[in-house]
Amino acid sequence: MSPTINPSLVELRHLSFGYAERPVLTDVSMHIPRGKVTALIGPMGGGKSTTLRLMGGQSRAWSGQMLFDGQDLGPMNQQQLYAVRRRMGMLFQFGALFADMSVFENVAFPLREHTDLPEALIRDIVLMKLNAVGLRNARDLMPSEVSGGMAKRIGIARAIALDPELVMYDEPFSGLDPISLRVAARLIRQLNDSMGLTSIFASHELTETLEIADHVIILDQGKLAFQGTVTEVRASTDPLVFQYINERPDGPVRFHYPAVPLAEDFGSPARSALH
Repeated sequence: MSPTINPSLVELRHLSFGYAERPVLTDVSMHIPRGKVTALIGPMGGGKSTTLRLMGGQSRAWSGQMLFDGQDLGPMNQQQLYAVRRRMGMLFQFGALFADMSVFENVAFPLREHTDLPEALIRDIVLMKLNAVGLRNARDLMPSEVSGGMAKRIGIARAIALDPELVMYDEPFSGLDPISLRVAARLIRQLNDSMGLTSIFASHELTETLEIADHVIILDQGKLAFQGTVTEVRASTDPLVFQYINERPDGPVRFHYPAVPLAEDFGSPARSALH
């Protein structure tokens, strides 16, 4: 009998984490379904980018567990963590291309760093990955010669160079015009399905996010506010979820920063009128 495959590739179990003495995530439990596209959304400062850092092993939880394919990243030594990271790909928020390397060399970098493949095979793999993002003929350009949208796509090609199981995208739509944004969103969905990936992306662009996602997680102030399908999040009556999904300017996330009553700052209406 074949072993049972865990339906979740990534799990957070009662995880807490912060920087210095400042907590960012508090007792968060969530799962990333295997083979699906998961959107990680929520108000700014909720802990989305921090969650991706924890998934990649760049940070270690204060308490609780960060599991990848059933393995807790917390106790791993550097060698074990590097082995797990080879099964992951990451698109950083601004592409993070090496400025002094050509497009080809940027995509080839992880292959040269983590494998002993011959150069002829590396060339073929790089061109295949660039072709998958529509930029095979941009191989000889430098990062300074490509647009922001192209840089994001080059970053995606590099993220999938090692054929990872999990690909993480940190704000893949930020700074893009409507056409480039649509292309990036379509790529995330197409690559996930054609390569059998598991994808998770942090985003504030709700229209494209909800169009391509299978699973939605909302973080607010370091806590899990919602987890479920796109249909479920659209139907949610939770005040915070409703405000965020419907883009309301006021609600649990207040328009006004907490302040003393107006009367304390301005005095009574009668007195104000005298002055």
